Amino acid sequence: MTPHNASDDSRWSNLERPPLNAAALRRALVREDSLYSAVDVVQRTGSTNSDLVARAVAGKADEGAVLVAEEQTAGKGRLDRRWTAPARSGLFFSVFLRPAEVPVARWGWLPLLTGVAVATGLSRAAGVDTALKWPNDLLVTVAGEERKAGGILAERAGADGVVIGVGVNVTLRAEELPVPQAGSLALAGAVGTDRDPLLRAVLRALEDWYGRWRGAEGDPAVSGLQETYAAGCATLGRTVRAELPGERSIVGEAVAVDGDGRLVIATEAGVQEPVGAGDIVHLRPA
Repeated sequence: MTPHNASDDSRWSNLERPPLNAAALRRALVREDSLYSAVDVVQRTGSTNSDLVARAVAGKADEGAVLVAEEQTAGKGRLDRRWTAPARSGLFFSVFLRPAEVPVARWGWLPLLTGVAVATGLSRAAGVDTALKWPNDLLVTVAGEERKAGGILAERAGADGVVIGVGVNVTLRAEELPVPQAGSLALAGAVGTDRDPLLRAVLRALEDWYGRWRGAEGDPAVSGLQETYAAGCATLGRTVRAELPGERSIVGEAVAVDGDGRLVIATEAGVQEPVGAGDIVHLRPA
C-alpha cells in the first residue's frame, strides 16, 4: 500500500484510514431519548472547538450537537498550543453542552468528566488500557513507556454553554508522531482502530457520565465522578512538578483531586497545595 500523502484529498487516499460514516453515526447516536441532537462530519477545518463555539453563540447549535473533523489544521490544546495530525488518523471532535442544573462553579469538572468518558469508551472499544494525566491528557503505554495519545479542551460558549473538544491519536505510526513522547492507540496495541465504533463508544460513555453528573447537580462525590477519576488518574501517588502561572513551580507528591477538581500536591515543607491550573510534569513513576 502506498504511504499516506497529506496533500491527497481523495476520499479513499488511504484505505487503512477509511472515512467516518456520518449517516451511520447519526442513526446510532441521535435518538429522541439521547443527549445528542446532531452529528456533523466535515472533511477539514481549523478547529472543531472554534467552529462549534461560534455556532452555539450564534444560536445555531442545540445541546448535544457534535462536530467531527476528518482533519484539523489548527487543533487547539491547552495554553494555546496547536495540534495537528494526518487526515483520518484520529478522533477530532467537539460536543456542545448546556448543564443548566449545575452551578457554574462545578463546570470545571467537565474536562475531567470527559477524560473519564474517553478512557472508558476506548477501553471498551479498543481494548487499550488508558490512564488520565491531570487535568486532561490521555495516556497509553507504548513499549513499556507512558505516552500522551490524546487531550481534552473545554471552552465557554455564551453565558450558558460549554464546548468540550477531544483529540485522540488512533492510527498514527511512529514516524508520524509530532513529538517522541506522543503515542497512539495503534502503537499501544489496540485490538480495533475502526474510528466509527470508537467514536460511538466514547460518546455513549460521555452521555452516561454527563447524565449522572447532571442528575447529581454537578456534585462530583454523589455522581461517583471524583472517585472514578482518581482511580484512573496516573498523576496521583507520583512526585510531580507543577509549573504555574507567573513562572512559579512547586514540587511534591500528588495526593488527591479535591472537590473542585484541583490537584492537591503535598510539598516537602509539609504544605498541601491545591493546583487549579498549570502544567504537571511526572518526575517519577508511582
